[in-house]
Order: sequence, then structure tokens, then C-alpha cells
Amino acid sequence: RKGLTTETGRGLVVRTGAIPRGRAPMHVRSKTTAWDGKGWRRQRKGRVSRPRRVRERIPASHPQTRARDQGAHPRIAMAVHSPLLRPTNVRKDPKPKEALEVRGGSVLEGHARISGAKNSALAVLAGTLLCGTTSVLRMVPELRDIRRMCDVLESIGAKVEIQVDERRTGGGASLIVDASRIHNPAPAEDAVRSLRASFFVLGPLLARLKEAVVPLPGGCDIGARPVDLHVRGLEALGAQIEIKHGCVHATTRGLVGAKIYLDYPSVGATETLMMAAALADGETTIENVAQEPEVVDLANYLVSMGACVRGAGTNSITINGVKKLHETEFTVIPDRIEAGTFLVAGAITHSSITLSPVIPRHLTAVIAKLHSIGCKVSLEGPDCVRLTPAEILRPADITTMPFPGFPTDMQPQFMALLTQSNGTSVVRETVFENRMKHVQELQRLGAHIKLSGSQATVDGGCHDQAALLARHAAVIEVTGRRDVGALSLSGTHVKASDLRAGAALLLAGLAAEGTTTIEGLHHMDRGYERLDEKLCRLGADVRRVALPGS
Repeated sequence: RKGLTTETGRGLVVRTGAIPRGRAPMHVRSKTTAWDGKGWRRQRKGRVSRPRRVRERIPASHPQTRARDQGAHPRIAMAVHSPLLRPTNVRKDPKPKEALEVRGGSVLEGHARISGAKNSALAVLAGTLLCGTTSVLRMVPELRDIRRMCDVLESIGAKVEIQVDERRTGGGASLIVDASRIHNPAPAEDAVRSLRASFFVLGPLLARLKEAVVPLPGGCDIGARPVDLHVRGLEALGAQIEIKHGCVHATTRGLVGAKIYLDYPSVGATETLMMAAALADGETTIENVAQEPEVVDLANYLVSMGACVRGAGTNSITINGVKKLHETEFTVIPDRIEAGTFLVAGAITHSSITLSPVIPRHLTAVIAKLHSIGCKVSLEGPDCVRLTPAEILRPADITTMPFPGFPTDMQPQFMALLTQSNGTSVVRETVFENRMKHVQELQRLGAHIKLSGSQATVDGGCHDQAALLARHAAVIEVTGRRDVGALSLSGTHVKASDLRAGAALLLAGLAAEGTTTIEGLHHMDRGYERLDEKLCRLGADVRRVALPGS
């Protein structure tokens, strides 16, 4: 193969191969070599011959040599002087697979600190590529998905610095992203395929570099999430797009404002088109857009950099393109789904807890449904709420819808809560057709759920209210723990199929009798920052354990 050089901000990387064009490494020069304008040539007996291959010598103490000795491919011997370039083929001891052990019956009390919104942070991180300088992001959750997104940005040429304040009990970090020298229109394929939100870089790359090659995205297996809305919208802005070999190839001579109508209010399509239009020439109007708080947060971030965005939070957004954007500091909004999960945790354990920081209007649908079930959610401050549990949970009907309707990301958690209700509830999923995989696992715990397509009928099974109230009061007075024996769930071994399904199983385990072991913990680590630690601080009996044989 031909030689390859990669220049970084911290040094020069030279791979095995022929001497590259340009300045040759010092160690290959000698009195018997000469530069002929194309490369160094070795002189022998009056004639000049070009050496076939030159391999850079690396000291035995160099980390790359040690990595090679530990199992890396013998042909790969790179001298890496930048922390952004990491070997991907070094064999590592596999980390033991972990599970959560949850002992039911604990009464929760205290205060839970809510982290920054993962879905908002991921979109804002993609938006940093629009800025030709530095962005500082606050309250970014420390999650696996965030680390993957940082890998995507680094593969494009951005520099990401993470600053963590260990004194913060709620976690979170500050990210400093320098996108001034992005040069690669093709982000790392493995990172993109494992994280759906990384597809958002398509719009910013097209706006900045006039070209993008982005693999089709991955993510949780909760149903089809096609990218046709993204593609048609970018084509309306003047992009030429071709999908081949599992990648979206997009080019443009310059994006131009247009009027776009989305067939469905997709959050991903809205955010991708909004970022692309921020640097387009002229005015862009997007109709039937998503109104989620994460879309509004991205719009606020773009405005803080100097973009002109109007109408975020309504069904129509107008963007007037600008030539360039400037540096900014921005704080991500609190995670409304994490806040809703903790509210359900309080309701399912009949516990009174407080949460902050939250934005109450982002939780309108969740709070309204908790009120209809019998719980009370009250304001303790401008960004703090308190949940007061119901003595007996009433049944409810839930239908998921785009914001401001009931969020699909809270459907599994509420289904777990409704297994403890006094009557029969109906849950309809209209956003993702494959988001009912948690039903089978809840049934393993003893839940009475009948599934028909995307509709689930949940029988709470608690009908003798007077006897149940008396038993609750007696058990709590004697033991300080809830009576879970009357609530039909019993602990067993279950497996999370996706992020929110894992949260639902954890909540069900808090209400179950005995110990529940939950596999698939990596799903929850993608979207909840230290969820088990936060629950333990509230009094839950939750711990991580290594799975046998892992």
C-alpha cells in the first residue's frame, strides 16, 4: 500500500509504507541519500535507486509497541502523539457484564438531582460543528451515548475536552468543543452505526464542508425510524443525495433557503434541517415540525451563536441563514424523561420525594396522568417539584403522541406503574411500532398484561381497597417497609431490550416482592446518568453485580 501521513495538532503520525511525499523522517536520511523532488533516493555505485519500503523504528518502550506485543496486528506500528488518535484493534480484557439486583419493598425519601437532557445534549453536540470556533456546553450528562458522540466529532476533526466537577452530587460535565479545523466529511462508521443521534451531523457537515458521507444510523431496537424526511428536506435546500453501501452521500455547491413540509413531526428531521438551514443562503420555513423541548433547546443554542431562528416550540420554524456563527457558552436543559422516571419511582413505591432541577411545563402530560392516577405533584420552587403518592392507584388510559402529548419514552415506566393500580388500564403506542418488548418481561414478574399489536391491557389486580390500605399501614408501622406481597409482582431474572424498557423493569423491581435481577444494564447506562446511585441515595436497595460466566 502507499504510505500515509496524518498531521494532527500534537504531532505527526507515520504508518508503515513507502516514504510519503513531503518532508521525509529524519532517521532515513544519510550521507548516501539525495532528494530528487519526489522523494529520498539511495545512491549506490554511481546510480540512484528508490528504496522499496521504509518502516519507522519505534522504541520498545513506546505504548504502541507494547500494544502490538499484546495482540495488535503486526503490520500496524504507528507512532501516535495525539490523544485523539486511539488504536481500535488493541485487544483488551473484556469487562464483565453487569446486571442490577433490585430488592423490592423500600420506601424512598429525600431529594433527587436531575441530570441534563441526553437527547438535547446530543443534538447540541452535533450543532457545535456549525461554529467555526469554540463552544462550551454545561450540564452535559456523563453517558455512554455522549462519549460515542464525542468520538464522532473527533473523527471529523473537532477537538473535545471534557471537564468533570467531582464535587457535583448530580453528576454532569462541561464540554469544550473546538470545531474550527474540521476537515473530514465522513465520520467514523462504527460510532455512527451504534448511535442514532450521530446521524444529526449530516446537516452541519453539509453546511460547513459542502459534503457529507454518513452511515445510516443505529440505536435502540424500538421500531423503524427512516431518514427519508431528512433526505427530502436537504434536497429541498439544494443538496444532491445518494444512498449506497449503507451510507448517505450528500454534496452541495451551497445550500439555499426553501419551504419544507414534513409529513410527520420528526424530532431528528426537524433538528437536522434546522442546523443545515442556519448557514444556508436565504430564508427557510419548515412546516409541521416537532415541538419537543429538545428542539427548542437546540434552537436556543443556535441563537446563542448568532443564528436567526424563530418559531421553535410551534408547528412552524423559520430560519434566516447567516454567513458564520460565533463562539458561545450554553447550558443544556434538565432531562424531562429522567424526571418523569423518578416521579413514577415515587408513585410505585408510595413514597414522597422531591426533584430538581426540572422545567414543570416540560412535564405537563406526565404530571396530568399522575394526577388522574391519584398522585399529587406540587411545586416546591421554580425548578423543584414534590411527588405525594396516592394511597390507592387508580387505572388510566394512555396513548403516546408527539409533544405536547404523552411521551413515548415514558410509556414503559407508566405501564409498570399501572400494574399496581386498582383496576384495568389500556396503553396504546402510536409512535414506535416495536416498543412493547418490555411487556413479556413484566409478565415474567407476574404482571397481568394482554398485548394486541401496539395496545396493551393492564390488569392491576388490586380490588379490595380497604384490606389493602389496612395491610399497608400495618406492615409499614412494624417494619418500615412497604407491603409488596399484596401487589402481585414477584422478583425474578429479566432482561432489558432497550433503554426505557430497562427503566420500567427497574421500577417494577422496586414494587416486587423479593429480588429482581435485570440484565441489559448497558441500555440504561446509555440514557440515565448514575440512576442506580441516585435511587440508592433515596433509600432504594439497588446494586450492580457481575453476571456469572461473563
